[in-house]
Amino acid sequence: MSDLEDLYREIILDHYRSPRNRGELETPPAHRAEGFNPLCGDEIVVYLELDDESAGEDAVVSQVRIGGQGCSISQSSASMMSAAIVGKTVAEVEELTRSFKAMMSIHEGELDGDEAMPSGQPGESLGDLEALRGVVKFPVRIKCATLSWNTLAEGIEEALAD
Repeated sequence: MSDLEDLYREIILDHYRSPRNRGELETPPAHRAEGFNPLCGDEIVVYLELDDESAGEDAVVSQVRIGGQGCSISQSSASMMSAAIVGKTVAEVEELTRSFKAMMSIHEGELDGDEAMPSGQPGESLGDLEALRGVVKFPVRIKCATLSWNTLAEGIEEALAD
């Protein structure tokens, strides 16, 4: 196993063992969204607070908390996501979500070589989220990694609709 794979594994385990932003926020003012993966039983609850919902895509994520239970991939992804979105506008969160999902949808042909896999946008870094890049080698686990992101998108949509 390469040093980079070891590092990625350690980052995933760190977020699993010591999840960031774990807990709940009072609803309202926070919005609560739930996600469930029936294939493996992963559950994610996202509590989301925006600074000014009337600002639409310019609203800033002021607070986020994550709850739920599941495998190390789903819980680590939720932790990394929560750390990455606080202080970002809805538009920035949507772009980050697109980049993360692009990384998660690598085609199998690109997995055969040892070439670096793209992260979505050229030159864009996903930070700790890059550690989840190896999940694409196990297609059944991609849903685990994207569960929190899909739940977040639902929460943002609900928050902006109110």
